[in-house]
Amino acid sequence: MKTIFEKSKGVQGITLTDEKENLNFLNQNLLRNREIGLPNVSELDALRHYKELSDRNFCIEKGFYPLGSCTMKYNPKVNELLASLENFVNLHPLSDDVDCQGALEIMYNLQCALKKVTGMDAVTLQPAAGAHGELTGMMVIKKYFETKGDNRKKVIIPDSAHGTNPASAHLCGFDIVPVKSNERGQVDIDELKNLLDSDVAAIMMTNPNTLGIFEEQVLEISKLMHDNGSLLYYDGANFNAIMGYTNPKLMGFDVVHLNLHKTFSTPHGGGGPGAGPVCVVEELKEFLPVPVIDYDGEKYFRNYNVKHSIGSVKGFYGNFGVLVKAYAYILMMGDNLKEASENAVLNANYLKEKLKGAYLLPYDELCMHEFVLSGEKQKHENGVSTLNIAKALMDENTHPPTVYFPLIVHEAIMIEPTESETKEVLDRFVEVMLKIADEAKSNPEKLISAPHTTPVKRLDETLAARHPDLKFVQ
Repeated sequence: MKTIFEKSKGVQGITLTDEKENLNFLNQNLLRNREIGLPNVSELDALRHYKELSDRNFCIEKGFYPLGSCTMKYNPKVNELLASLENFVNLHPLSDDVDCQGALEIMYNLQCALKKVTGMDAVTLQPAAGAHGELTGMMVIKKYFETKGDNRKKVIIPDSAHGTNPASAHLCGFDIVPVKSNERGQVDIDELKNLLDSDVAAIMMTNPNTLGIFEEQVLEISKLMHDNGSLLYYDGANFNAIMGYTNPKLMGFDVVHLNLHKTFSTPHGGGGPGAGPVCVVEELKEFLPVPVIDYDGEKYFRNYNVKHSIGSVKGFYGNFGVLVKAYAYILMMGDNLKEASENAVLNANYLKEKLKGAYLLPYDELCMHEFVLSGEKQKHENGVSTLNIAKALMDENTHPPTVYFPLIVHEAIMIEPTESETKEVLDRFVEVMLKIADEAKSNPEKLISAPHTTPVKRLDETLAARHPDLKFVQ
């Protein structure tokens, strides 16, 4: 496909005026003395060019997107419509409270909804995404102990955790102490007991964890931590599995971040936008970032009077458009949020049972919203790696799952179907995965050289990410 510059033939798409403007009133140093170098094509050719480019992108509307631990569920278009209403998109973030009561009411009501689904007592909507929420939560924990005069230095993190967990804790100055998983893919309680001392500030956990397995001993873990004077942090990336059935407060957690752009159905593809609200128990309420959104019975307002606040963590106040979409989704679903979790868990277990014969299943447990297979058998027997399997899926109009994570599973293939997909879509995915498993035996070279039908073939992923070629030179 040619670039728009290569298609340039000197044809103008639109002529604004045939009058020559006298620019003598401008400083001559501000005027361009050469052609700007933009392409010249007709309006129709420009439309066709960018339509063709868009067709090359993969999106949730184009095919199945089973991206484990990222919850790429379908985002209803009504959410986009509501967030794009003129009075929302044209509202300046520096508007006085009296002039943005509607926006503040939405944020306040969203806070109330999130308190209900998490069981927590207070919320900040400021963080821009999940990892930012993690950082905010760990800053709250650090400030809490500093205020008590208890300078704890350690944070315990399971070996199956999201990679952002240790990064967020370390950025706050904590030392990271890993805790191993047991043979069932859950936190090893005996190992945890051996790690506890008076210097442990918190444990960061995901439940269900990144293997898609529910931590059955979470209440014992909670008691161990609290008896040690430590706190529990809940990574809410996997919240799509538990809505309406349980919540972090019931499990004994003190801090939780939520990925609104995952669980509550706002767009996540392409790196954003996101939102990562942090919810805390009553004891940590006075440490949240300022301002918090409050209501005095008559008006909604941004409250800066938070005694031990860690300060603001984002310019203005969060990603407002994402907050609107998440609130719209919650209102639309109502009590059916529980049903979303039911279907997500059902879909994941259905796929797991269909595929575990063709691929290695390292932890054969009842899973929640996601599960982890391994391509180790295909690699050992036929030289077909998990990366080859992922590339082959691209030829089948399916986005590859998360691969090589969590690190405790060799050749990991992490699959999350979400609740959005029908049984027909899931059956088609099973058919494709079984086909790839068969081809690994009969024609491994085809998989090793995949993909074959995509606009761009094999890339060096590391080089492409670190040194993208974004400039066209004629």
